Amino acid sequence: MRLALPVYRLLFTSAFFAALPGWWAYSHLTGRHRNGFHQRLGDYGDASLPAGRPRVWFHAASVGEVNAAAVIATALQQSIPQARLLVSTTTEHGQEAARERLGSIADSVLLAPLDWPGGVSRALDRVNPDLLVCVETEIWPNWLAAARRRGVRTAVVNGRISARSMGRYRRVRSLMTTVLEGIDALSMISAEDATRIQALGARSERIVVNGNAKFDLAGAPPDPSVVDVLKQRFNLAENAPVIVAGSIRNGEAGPVLDAFQRLRRRFPHALLVIAPRHLQRVAGICTETRQRALTCQRRSRVGNGHEPRTASVVVLDTIGELRELYSIAAVVFCGGSLVPRGGQNLIEAAAWGKPVVCGPHMDDFRAATDLLAAAGAVFQVADAQGLAARLEDLLDRPEAAMRAGLAGRTVVEKNRGAAQRHAAVLAALLEAV
Repeated sequence: MRLALPVYRLLFTSAFFAALPGWWAYSHLTGRHRNGFHQRLGDYGDASLPAGRPRVWFHAASVGEVNAAAVIATALQQSIPQARLLVSTTTEHGQEAARERLGSIADSVLLAPLDWPGGVSRALDRVNPDLLVCVETEIWPNWLAAARRRGVRTAVVNGRISARSMGRYRRVRSLMTTVLEGIDALSMISAEDATRIQALGARSERIVVNGNAKFDLAGAPPDPSVVDVLKQRFNLAENAPVIVAGSIRNGEAGPVLDAFQRLRRRFPHALLVIAPRHLQRVAGICTETRQRALTCQRRSRVGNGHEPRTASVVVLDTIGELRELYSIAAVVFCGGSLVPRGGQNLIEAAAWGKPVVCGPHMDDFRAATDLLAAAGAVFQVADAQGLAARLEDLLDRPEAAMRAGLAGRTVVEKNRGAAQRHAAVLAALLEAV
């Protein structure tokens, strides 16, 4: 008998009970994580849960995974209309995204239980799913093992294992093998992802490569009317270039602002929109902006009956607007890539036909980055100096920037269809139930 899973179960349970009093006090004193506290313990007593069969539980950690889950779940329901869907997320931002994107087809949107044996057992008993679907890299040992013991089918869809994460997984390879060999289907994004997950212990006959469902999410033609609304909202002068820095992480605001400061010497009417990955960074980014003698406004205070946009930098402090903001960009910077955080999804920007600049650290989105870069739609830079030079070059050559954007849009269109392929894997598992 392998000891990895029992040891993990013991360690997680010990850590859970040790941290529980402090977590409870913190959440009730600060209000953070207070909503859904009982759901995180696997208590869904008051939740409205799906009735009928088959019952499919999608788990998506946060906004990015929710977006992938949305197109796959929609495709699954088209092929199996009687399927009852439940969606869980780890983060509260994920909850908001799930309600927005999946509220019309999912019977329930809940917070996921922590991977504590008591919590996941309680949650599985209450939900009683026929199929548990983990999106991208959501591999939770206790949860998946408990589902397997109950005879629940399990699957990973839009699966990805980055080169960056392989080192961490190899350190617990015995645990990963125990968990992965019990998963019924692993529908991966790329051949590299398939090779990596097989190396960690997944059974080769259960692995398929079906592409990236986020190409389907971003594939619908953009609505041109959005552009006019946003230009008015942001009080944009005719031909004023807009740089959108999406999902930036700690350590990136400074380099982005420095590059923009240099850019303003050539393009004095340029606007920078910064979207931090986490909203608690908004105040700090505003401070860094003003320290460089740049003017700054928060998005929530601009337009829609508020003050007009006059600042050279707008910091996004709202949820759910970034995708539409790409529509007014001359160039998009993809955050999480100048620092070693694995990058962010750049497909949505490409879908709007925008050239994308990113740093060297795109490990979590390597397949999409390489595909778009090969088409000339994505430009990787080494550092802040390279970022400034590339932004200036693209603004200097608008026709070249337009060609790059159109090339990205073409790549998005050609790679649609993955959501249906991932959904077909799930449908086959349900037919076997």
